[in-house]
Amino acid sequence: MENPGNPTNGDRMMHIRFQSGDENGLRDAFRALDRGETPDPYFEVIFGDPDNIHRVTRPKNLELLRTIVQHEPKSIREAARLVDRDVRQVHTNLEELESLHLIDFEQDGRSKRPTVWYDSLKVDLPLNAPDVFRDEANT
Repeated sequence: MENPGNPTNGDRMMHIRFQSGDENGLRDAFRALDRGETPDPYFEVIFGDPDNIHRVTRPKNLELLRTIVQHEPKSIREAARLVDRDVRQVHTNLEELESLHLIDFEQDGRSKRPTVWYDSLKVDLPLNAPDVFRDEANT
């Protein structure tokens, strides 16, 4: 996923959804384009595996996302210093977040700089979904 740039109209929210996206949001964007308007940016990641929702919301991953948004570290090493963790662990977590399409890396000389293009996350997890969330310990 490419960095769509910095919109100038306030909060940039990343919507994280399970199994299906927001068709109305997409339809509204197309309608705005048809009217010659520029729609507000809409960022969405759809996961089919409930484990991916868990991977996003792990405290260490959320701490890294907050740190990137608030401090804009220039490298993985600086991100590790800011969260007071081992560089290898932080690198592993950041690669995981990249695989989930929640961060990008920008090459900056010999360093890779983690970046995000949104300010907040909204997780939409329907409770009426099939039994994919059943606790396997109870089966």
